[in-house]
Amino acid sequence: MATRARASAEQEPAARFEAVRRLSRDIAAPLSDADATIQPMPDASPAKWHLAHTTWFFETFVLRDHVDWYRPFDERYAYLFNSYYEGEGERQDRPKRGMLSRPSLAELLDYRRHVDEALLRALPQLPEQAVELLELGLNHEQQHQELMLMDMLAAFAENPLLPAVWQTPGSTAAPLPEPVQWIENRSGIHRIGHEGPGFAFDCEGPGHEVLLRPHALADRLVTNGEWLSFIEDGGYTQPALWLSDGWARVREQEVEAPLYWIRSDAGWSRFGLDGLKPVNAAEPVCHISYYEADAFARWAGARLPTEAEWEAAASESDPAGGNQLDRAGPVRPTGSGEMFGDVWQWTMSAFLPHPGFEPAQGTVGEYNGKFMCGQMVLKGASCATPRGHSRASYRNFFYPHQRWQFAGLRLARDL
Repeated sequence: MATRARASAEQEPAARFEAVRRLSRDIAAPLSDADATIQPMPDASPAKWHLAHTTWFFETFVLRDHVDWYRPFDERYAYLFNSYYEGEGERQDRPKRGMLSRPSLAELLDYRRHVDEALLRALPQLPEQAVELLELGLNHEQQHQELMLMDMLAAFAENPLLPAVWQTPGSTAAPLPEPVQWIENRSGIHRIGHEGPGFAFDCEGPGHEVLLRPHALADRLVTNGEWLSFIEDGGYTQPALWLSDGWARVREQEVEAPLYWIRSDAGWSRFGLDGLKPVNAAEPVCHISYYEADAFARWAGARLPTEAEWEAAASESDPAGGNQLDRAGPVRPTGSGEMFGDVWQWTMSAFLPHPGFEPAQGTVGEYNGKFMCGQMVLKGASCATPRGHSRASYRNFFYPHQRWQFAGLRLARDL
């Protein structure tokens, strides 16, 4: 469960840096070296790779490029822990990151300490460009904190013992939410995209005008209980509800429920970072693909919102509100009722450049722009998103078939 204790963007740079870096270590703290090494699928990465890659980012783009006296901890690490930056040369193949049994988790924690100490020493003299890269690196690490939790869950779900990463006491079922209320959203010309002060990733801008047709958004997220009704009504067996590619995947992979749901004689359970628990009908549904979200919306007589509709509706909401990540632990959606938090929300919008988009200069310009093909935008924040990381203009993106992220949906309809 989230609390409000968080490292905010208003902290002094050194304190903010230490707080963000500490949270990553805390997330990995329950893991053995073996836990931190396994890679459950090509899309995921081992926990210790996340710990090292985020460190390599600071070492490379801040220390190497802007601090004359700094020397690399181990020059071989550049090959191991570069992710996809072509400008930084060759690298370990992504599907083979789980083969890196060495360096050990302990050695990579030493690597983190080495880089942290050097960066804190250099911080008072960093030039403005390096300070901007430091802020990019902190937001990058926050993204990887969520990825760590996603990938840890995926890894532990492969274990037949279904072990919990964090043990939690049993909880009573929350009361079911009230029926959905439809909130008429603004229509006409509206500006979306990031503009003005404050950090944002390059893909969030520039600000631009969009035309919004009359529409309404649901006042809350779709729940597990509503998803159970979709299942019981044959939602996964009716091809008329599905996009062609989605239906093909449902058939080929025998999908019959959200990822991590398990059916038994006692009913449906879901596996989480806190182990196997009964599905709570009141909680927002999670770990669904774009195809599943789209099929459910069609079954419900509604649709998914566009990115612009969602952003316009959220423009006056608190992006730090709702159920978001404040400390390491077994995150899960709980149904906070806010625009932000619990789950990332699928939209019907493709991840494409905003009009006038220009990628950042240099190698870090590879961060977003080259992925603007074949992926869909998700808005908001999830229970695994570090509080304070997101904003209305934030553009998360995944391929439509992917389900291991903390993703759900909010319905929309035309008026």
